[in-house]
Amino acid sequence: MKVPQIIPQKIYDLAGIEHQVRRWRLLSKTVSFTNGCFDILHQGHIASLSDAAREADILVVGVNSDSSTRRLKGESRPINGQDARATLLASLLMVDAVVIFDEDTPLQLITTVMPDVLVKGGDYTLEQIVGAKEVMASGGRVVINPMVPGFSTTGIIDKICQL
Repeated sequence: MKVPQIIPQKIYDLAGIEHQVRRWRLLSKTVSFTNGCFDILHQGHIASLSDAAREADILVVGVNSDSSTRRLKGESRPINGQDARATLLASLLMVDAVVIFDEDTPLQLITTVMPDVLVKGGDYTLEQIVGAKEVMASGGRVVINPMVPGFSTTGIIDKICQL
C-alpha cells in the first residue's frame, strides 16, 4: 500500500507522543522503544529497527537532534539533518512513531513513553543503557540486539573520505 502522506504524521513532539502512547495503550498495544542518531541509514540500522519492532506491537524511535548529535559525535556530524533523518525513519514500515530529542540522552523521552520493551544495539551493556532501570522498575524489559558486523555510519563516512 502506497500512502506517503502518513509519513509526516508519524513524527511527534514530546506532548504528541505522550498522547499517542496513551491511545495505543487504550487499544491494549505494547510499545517498544529504541533510539539513536541514525545519521546515514544503513543495513545495520534496518536490522536493529526490525528486531526492535518484533518486540512489541508499536515501535517508537527516538532520534538525536542535530545539536545532540554534534555533542555526541563531533562537529562534523550529523551528515543529514534531524528533519531528514526523522522523515527517513518515519517512512519505514516497521516504525510507528519518531520523536526528535535535544538532550544528550533520551531519558526524558523514555520516561514519557515508558515502553514495555527498551531496545538497544549490542554495543551496550545493561548498565550503560539509559532508561533501563526506569523501564524495568515499571515492569518492562530491556533487550540488547546483536550488531550487524561491517555496518556503521562512521565506517561509511571513512570509506567515502578515502575515495
